[in-house]
Amino acid sequence: MEQESVDKMSEIFDVTYDTTLHNNQDRLSSLIAMTDAVIVRNKTQLTEELLLKANKLIFVGRLGVGLDNIDTNFCSANNIFVQPATGMNADSVAEYVITCALSLLKNIPIAHSGTISGQWPRTSIESRELGGKTLGLLGFGTIGRKVCRLAQVFGAEVIAYDPFVQKSDISEFNISLVEQEKLFSLSDVISIHLPLTNDTKDLINENSFNLMERNPIIINSSRGSIVNENDLIKAYSQNVISGFALDVYSSEPIKEDFYKQISNSMNCILTPHTSGVTSESNIRVSEFITEKTISFLNG
Repeated sequence: MEQESVDKMSEIFDVTYDTTLHNNQDRLSSLIAMTDAVIVRNKTQLTEELLLKANKLIFVGRLGVGLDNIDTNFCSANNIFVQPATGMNADSVAEYVITCALSLLKNIPIAHSGTISGQWPRTSIESRELGGKTLGLLGFGTIGRKVCRLAQVFGAEVIAYDPFVQKSDISEFNISLVEQEKLFSLSDVISIHLPLTNDTKDLINENSFNLMERNPIIINSSRGSIVNENDLIKAYSQNVISGFALDVYSSEPIKEDFYKQISNSMNCILTPHTSGVTSESNIRVSEFITEKTISFLNG
């Protein structure tokens, strides 16, 4: 969290700020028992076991948007308000998605590896443009809509699947809402913008890949377990997909049995859950949660 935001809260409340607290469960349990509000990123797991000790807790601030590290059912049942930083890192994630789409369409990871190894793969590596391609968005919320706008600047056609969005709500975006199966079959690039739920876990699996007809690129900046990583590697090795970018994983940090399958000759980008973390977004997220915390605790 930005120090300026911590300082602002410290002028009003008794604040304990410790970036290593998630590694010390005993101290975390002790502190949370006396706490009215807690602010976390994604490493701190606010489980039912921990929350049962939080007798005074009324507010949880999330420095981000994913809530899978927070037992929201327990919070709801016990009058603990959960505040994510909705929309505050959307620009950062949208830029990441477009960056990856452009890089993978142009096979830049492979071209880079070949060039620095002394090769000169000027004619052997295909490069494509985003213009004229179909971008499929799984989820059309705040981030999906920003990705849409950026992709359209490049001349891409955008389609989306989102069962919670009405056509009348998105008429301004000039896109088509389609079913999942159609999105898989029509897309040249597929970007995931869904929460992790029982319904979305392993949503992108072998069956999904079998529906993909255009050798698409897969980009996941949402939640790792939505994509079955073993099926993803298999799909790439069988040329079902032409590339992938992952910023999130089923296990973070990623495990050796996964990254050992990645080589320099693959058209892929792996990043350590940083798509939404920029200098600018961190300021916005910190300021937003600070204001919400102060407002809530002051009634």
